[in-house]
Amino acid sequence: MNRHSVPGVIAPNLTPFNDDLSVATDLYVRHAHDLLDEGCVGLAPFGTTGEALSVGIDERESSLEALVASGIDPEVLVPGTGLTNLVDTLRLSRHAMDLGCRAVMTLPPFYIKSPSDQGLFDYFEALIHRAGPSIELFLYHIPQVAGVGFSHDLVRQLKTWFPEQIIGIKDSTGDWANTAALFEIDELLVYPGSELPLMDSLALGGLGCISATANTNGAAIAEVITSENSDAHDEAGRLHAQVAGVRRLFDEYPLIASQKWLLARRTGDPRWANVRPPLTKLSDQVGEVLDARLRETTR
Repeated sequence: MNRHSVPGVIAPNLTPFNDDLSVATDLYVRHAHDLLDEGCVGLAPFGTTGEALSVGIDERESSLEALVASGIDPEVLVPGTGLTNLVDTLRLSRHAMDLGCRAVMTLPPFYIKSPSDQGLFDYFEALIHRAGPSIELFLYHIPQVAGVGFSHDLVRQLKTWFPEQIIGIKDSTGDWANTAALFEIDELLVYPGSELPLMDSLALGGLGCISATANTNGAAIAEVITSENSDAHDEAGRLHAQVAGVRRLFDEYPLIASQKWLLARRTGDPRWANVRPPLTKLSDQVGEVLDARLRETTR
């Protein structure tokens, strides 16, 4: 087993903000430690769930530095680094590498729509050559949000040309057929972006998932993986049905704002409810309904 082949759930950790909308570094660090203590095997700072595209480059770098300075092993960190241009993506990727992060998770350049596979290949070839052979990348496929994604042919080509640098992919399409096809690419680590197909993914040799709801339900998701890997299939199935129910419930609400509202309730710190525009806070009225429904779902 290489250092990337660690079974478990990776949390794309939320980014808390103070009332002036600056990053609440104290909450950010505390939450990261809590997620790892609850059973997450890794963190993916500054993905979609972390409001990455609402957070500045300097803020992202200083927040990562704060995690490492707090004692978090950079080997558990897979920060998002993908921006719309090669220069800034390279800067964030190099910074993460210099901190000793396990890998980086990188969107395709997403402002110019409908780029060719050749154009995207050229982009990642340039990124890898400029970053150096030690860079290790997880591709981040979320075309319904980014507007640009990775075809299977492109993923296979990148993995063939750069087998030591292209480690895996997070598939957040929610399309199991698409995710399952990615498992056919040799030596590629495939993580679904939700716990809903987790059992199917594990059956194909997957390691786990990278799920937004690990921010508030990480221990339960981790328990599914532990049970399945210990051959307690019936228990794993029962636990998965429950976490899937929680995920489906969250999918009825704004995923970032609703989890932040719940963390504000659970921790007693109202700053957790803050989001950066253009996102909007979850109202207390809606949050109370969600909280009650969650308690019913997990009872």
